[in-house]
Amino acid sequence: MPPTPARVTAVDTYDIRFPTSRELDGSDAMNPDPDYSAAYVVLRTDADADGGPEGHGFVFTIGRGNDVQVAAIDALRAQVTGRSVDALCADPGALYRDLTGDSQLRWLGPEKGVMHMAIGAVVNAVWDLAAQRAGKPLWRLLADADPEWLVHQTDFRYLTDALTPGEALELLRRGRDGAGERTARLLERGYPAYTTSPGWLGYGDDKLARLAARAVADGFTQIKLKVGADLADDVRRCRVARSVVGPGVRIAVDANQRWDVAEAIRWVRALAEFQPYWIEEPTSPDDVLGHAAIREAVAPVRVATGEHVQNRVVFKQLLQAGALDVLQIDAARVGGVNENLAILLLAAKFGVPVCPHAGGVGLCELVQHLAMFDYVALSGTTEDRVVEYVDHLHEHFTDPVVVRDGHYTAPTAPGFSATMRPESVAEYTYPGGTFWAADAETRRGHAV
Repeated sequence: MPPTPARVTAVDTYDIRFPTSRELDGSDAMNPDPDYSAAYVVLRTDADADGGPEGHGFVFTIGRGNDVQVAAIDALRAQVTGRSVDALCADPGALYRDLTGDSQLRWLGPEKGVMHMAIGAVVNAVWDLAAQRAGKPLWRLLADADPEWLVHQTDFRYLTDALTPGEALELLRRGRDGAGERTARLLERGYPAYTTSPGWLGYGDDKLARLAARAVADGFTQIKLKVGADLADDVRRCRVARSVVGPGVRIAVDANQRWDVAEAIRWVRALAEFQPYWIEEPTSPDDVLGHAAIREAVAPVRVATGEHVQNRVVFKQLLQAGALDVLQIDAARVGGVNENLAILLLAAKFGVPVCPHAGGVGLCELVQHLAMFDYVALSGTTEDRVVEYVDHLHEHFTDPVVVRDGHYTAPTAPGFSATMRPESVAEYTYPGGTFWAADAETRRGHAV
C-alpha cells in the first residue's frame, strides 16, 4: 500500500511572556512598560513521529492581551487540522485565502486586528513547514521560486488600481537577473542592520551613551532613539547620542504614534539640528493624509511607517498619497508571508525602500528572511535599506539571528527561524510556566 499522505493533526498554542518591563527594555513614549510576548503556534502533523518537521509561527504582543491573541489563533484550529501537508506546502496561498475569506471571522476585521494577525501566524507556520520540507531557509525558498507561482501566492484584491498581477510578474522576472551573484554576496557579507538597543526611552543618558558607542564599535552605521514624551528630554538625548556617534552615523527617531499632525511637525523641526535620518510613526498609523502632510513639512527628514499598518490596502494608500519615504513591513502584523509579498511588490512598483521593523520576540528572526528575498529576487539592492536589530530574547530560538559588523548573517538552516526552544516555552508560558509560577509565589510571599 502506498503511504498515507501526511496531514495536520493539531494546532497547539502557547501564551509566552517575558518580563522585559522590569528593565524598561522596549520602552517608548506610547508603550512605557512592555512585557514582550508571543502568541506561539505549532502545527503538528502525523509525520512528526517519523522525524518530520512541524510548522512554527507567532504573533508578537507586549503583555496583557496575549491571551486574546492566542484565543484568535485557537479560533482557526478547525480550518487547519486535517489538511494535507503536501497541499499546504505546495500552495500556502490557498490557506491564506480560505482564512481571510471566512465570512464570519472576517466580520471581526475585515483583514485587520487580532483576527488578521492570528491568520498571519498560522500562514507563517505553514511557510516554515514548507521551507523545512524543502530543506531551505525561507528567504531562499522564496528567491528560488518561480515568479508565476509567487504571483499566485499574492492577493491582488483591492490593489489592482495600483499594482496588477502582470506588473508584479514583470517585477519578479526582472528581479531574477543577477540573483545568483546577489545570493553569493548575501552569504558572504550579510544584510545591513541598524540598532534600536541604545534608544529605549526608559534608559538614562549614561546607558544611552554607552550603548550608542558600543553600536558604532560593533559596525552599525545607524541607530534609533525613541522620542515623543518630553521635548526637552528628547533634545538632550539626541544631543548625547550625536556627540557619541559623530556626524557619520545616522540617527533615526521614533515617536510610536504619539503626536497629532501639527505637534509632529513642530517636534521634528525642533530636533532638526541633530539631523534625524527619519521620523518613524509620527502619528496614527491609519492617518494616510496626516503622514503626507508631515512628510511635506519636515523634509529633508524622511517619514517612515508600517509596523502597525493593518494590511496591504493601507500600504497601497500610503504609497499612492506620497505619505512615506521608508516603508516598514512587519512579519507578524499582516496576514503572513503572502500579504507581505503583496506589500514588497507595491514598494518595488513605487520605488520606495523597505526597512523592516524587528525587535520584539522573534521579529528579527522572521523579517530577515523577507528582506533578503527582496534583495536577491525583487528590488536587487540594499542601498538605503536596513533591517532593525534589537539584542533581546534571541536565545529563546533554536536558530537565532547572528549579526556581525552591523550586518545580519544570512540564515542557512531550513525554515523560517521561528522555532522556540522547548525549555523557553516551558519556562515562560503564562501563567503556569516555571518562571511565572515562581514569580507568583514570590509575590504571595511578599504580600504576607
